[in-house]
Amino acid sequence: MPSPLSSSAPARPHAPFAFPVAARYAGMESSPLKDIFALAARPDVVSFAGGIPDPSLFALADIAECYDHVLRLHGSRALQYGQSEGELELREQAARRLSRDLPTSAEQIRITSGSQEGLFVAAEALLETGDVVLVESPTYLAAVQAFAVHGARMVGVQTDEHGVLPDALDRAIRTHRPKLVYLIPTFQNPTGRTMPQERREQVAEVLLRHDVPLIEDDPYGELSFDGSRHRPIAALPGMSERTLLMKSMSKLMSPGVRIGWIRAEGPILQTLAVAKAAISMQSSVVDQLTVARYLEAKDLDAHVASVTGIYRERRDALAGALAPILPAGAHITDPEGGMFLWASLGEAYDAQAMLADAVAAGVAYLPGWSFFAENPDRSSMRLSFVTHSPEVIRAAAGRLGEVIAQHG
Repeated sequence: MPSPLSSSAPARPHAPFAFPVAARYAGMESSPLKDIFALAARPDVVSFAGGIPDPSLFALADIAECYDHVLRLHGSRALQYGQSEGELELREQAARRLSRDLPTSAEQIRITSGSQEGLFVAAEALLETGDVVLVESPTYLAAVQAFAVHGARMVGVQTDEHGVLPDALDRAIRTHRPKLVYLIPTFQNPTGRTMPQERREQVAEVLLRHDVPLIEDDPYGELSFDGSRHRPIAALPGMSERTLLMKSMSKLMSPGVRIGWIRAEGPILQTLAVAKAAISMQSSVVDQLTVARYLEAKDLDAHVASVTGIYRERRDALAGALAPILPAGAHITDPEGGMFLWASLGEAYDAQAMLADAVAAGVAYLPGWSFFAENPDRSSMRLSFVTHSPEVIRAAAGRLGEVIAQHG
């Protein structure tokens, strides 16, 4: 007699099991950041798509010596759980560097696993579904992602070659009543432009008048080609208490270390620590102690000066190679530091539509539409100049020029 659990009927085909995906990630099978790293890994493509430092420029011997020091003298602690706030030695070193522009104590520092996690921690701590965040137009695409997955609505604010326009920011605040404003004032990603001091003061006046907090993202500020320093908006009168200032070692030491920090004041510090604990408990202790040792024992400023001299040559190579190949009416930025320049080709061009042909020609860039919260410029592209030598840059730019000509 057959078992009640058995059946002579053939098994019915069924669809593969699929986990139910949260609405905030529905349809997101990839992301611009994930695609950047995929392009950068292709040996047949010269990629201008990602802000990926040239690994030959890493201070490898110094970093290795610092890891060795930490593991020999503090190995048990370095390999153990740590504090959500971050290890004291690193918070002290971070405070010391920030105090060159803005008096800061170790108690005002929260350590994150890079500035990208810092954005996610801040969004977790501050944002509710439906909140409005004002951003530059264009702005850093991964910040838009971090805020959007927390249910926020991004509104782009008009900009010019000096950054966000104070009058446009004032109007946007009056219209949208935002929860916060997110800005990258120095060597902005994606455009490379820098907000001058007078514009920073005007922006601060608007924020103070409307009592709106600021997230100031500054991962590139020390990559100045002429050695000049740009004090953060957070350093202006009245702004330190209402600003989350985010810094990173990724662009200065190495991105693989994944260490950054947030400077804040007041009760939000405790909320940031709680949010950090919920997301990742703590950043890697061995990496924190190694970065602290590096900042204590090595000359980061000298290393950065050496690297930015090379970056300046590469910027010149890319800008010089692009100038004769871009169509009439195109515009490119002239960054004074950082890792990126921005090209807008004009209304007749679609940078996304050109990308497949560019990759087939062995060169990649990041289409600019993904950097806009709304109303994207589809003719724009972000190009990073830091990864390759001037010779490689010029050859790849020549191939890119041929693709642009084909689409003109």
